[in-house]
Amino acid sequence: MKFSFRSEKKKDVSNPKLDDRRTVAATELEPNEATRVGVYVFAIVMFAVGFAVVFLATLAWMSVVTVIAAAAAGLLLATCVRIAPQWERVAVLRLGRFHRVAGPGVYVLLPFVEYAAIHVDHRIMTSSFSAEAALTADLVPVDVDAILFWLVWDAEKACLEVENYPKAVLWSAQTAMRDAIGQINLADLSMRRKQIDRELQEVMGAKCEQWGITVMSVEIRDIVIPLELQDALSKEAQAERERNARVILAEVEKDISEMFVEAADVYDKNPKALKLRAMNLAYESAKDGNGMVLAPSSLADGFDVSKILGGD
Repeated sequence: MKFSFRSEKKKDVSNPKLDDRRTVAATELEPNEATRVGVYVFAIVMFAVGFAVVFLATLAWMSVVTVIAAAAAGLLLATCVRIAPQWERVAVLRLGRFHRVAGPGVYVLLPFVEYAAIHVDHRIMTSSFSAEAALTADLVPVDVDAILFWLVWDAEKACLEVENYPKAVLWSAQTAMRDAIGQINLADLSMRRKQIDRELQEVMGAKCEQWGITVMSVEIRDIVIPLELQDALSKEAQAERERNARVILAEVEKDISEMFVEAADVYDKNPKALKLRAMNLAYESAKDGNGMVLAPSSLADGFDVSKILGGD
């Protein structure tokens, strides 16, 4: 059972300014469906059995009528005796009224009275859906691509309560997605993806429960914003980073200036510390430059250790 819910938009390749990213929910893998060859083979076998029995029984009166009767008997047997795979349930109606849920395995339908209305898959279904141009709380259009995991646990409700339950589930998921996006700002959309997933699961679960359907989880796969807005957000982020860098640099300069003030107080109270500092600076300059330091005579006198320490 395949259900397509993809966007039919086509890109205008003649306009280079358009966004060249993939269309939301446009590229999907085909579902890996289980084969129904066994069901068809069983129907062919039932047809062959009915045809053979009637044909052999009327072989003595061989005519076109007997062949037609044998074919009708085979077709009737193939229609009445059927099989359903392990994961499938069949809603059977009798004279237009719901009678029972048949399957899995062999089930029998009364000819001309009962018929199989719908085949319901009880496996976990994976459906992709999108909310294109959904507006956030700050009126920014975004395209959101998500995956919905759901299963049918009551085939009777799924058959009787809603006309097309796969389509109803997907449309409900899209509406719930738009409502959830419209309640938050663009800045919070990326950070609150898990919260949006949980909210959507709760909303969808409450709505689909009456249809005999359970929503396992909703997962946002991709969020696409306009290119113009991406450029603006990038510039805003760069400006914010530059602002933070300038603030940090100013704080560092403030700390350094405070240290210089403290050092000045120390040098003012102890002149010998200032002379030692001058000697250290001269040494560092000579060491790093791998050369000679020329200093005035007054500064050279500062290198006299005996004067600095007050000796003779």
